[in-house]
Amino acid sequence: MDRTAAVLTMSDLGYQGKREDTSGPALCAMLEQAGYQVVHREILPDDFEAITAALRHCADELGLWLVVTTGGTGFSPRDVTPEATEAVLERRTPGIPEAMRAESMRITPRGMLSREAAGIRGQTLIVNCPGSEKAARECLGAVLPALGHGLEILRGISKNCGQSGGEHHG
Repeated sequence: MDRTAAVLTMSDLGYQGKREDTSGPALCAMLEQAGYQVVHREILPDDFEAITAALRHCADELGLWLVVTTGGTGFSPRDVTPEATEAVLERRTPGIPEAMRAESMRITPRGMLSREAAGIRGQTLIVNCPGSEKAARECLGAVLPALGHGLEILRGISKNCGQSGGEHHG
């Protein structure tokens, strides 16, 4: 069972080759260490249409288990990753960004300013992380241990997938 993943970095400057992306490679390393096979990696501009197209491609055409984004979750007018993510989702998973913000708030009050979204499209889970490498590592680290179980349920391969009340798994 190969748990496949993609990491998408949203950064105008990174896309233009004017800034090195450190958060994307850091998230790839975390995912690989957790047993995911990162099969797609891309740097995109902070552009709604480009982001929605990339998310649809990863979910619908590549059929990946997990798509993790980094960047575009702040207050800048060009930060549209959560809106683009929500535009392609079929079902939201609010507990994931809630857990990430809770972890961030333990470190800095500015954690409340991050606008991550997460949810399901088909059999793919999409999770937004902040753009800074440190914050992206902290946020993904807060939720990564639970994601595998959720993905197995989503893919119908968990022994608990047929039970009702699936929101409480231990």
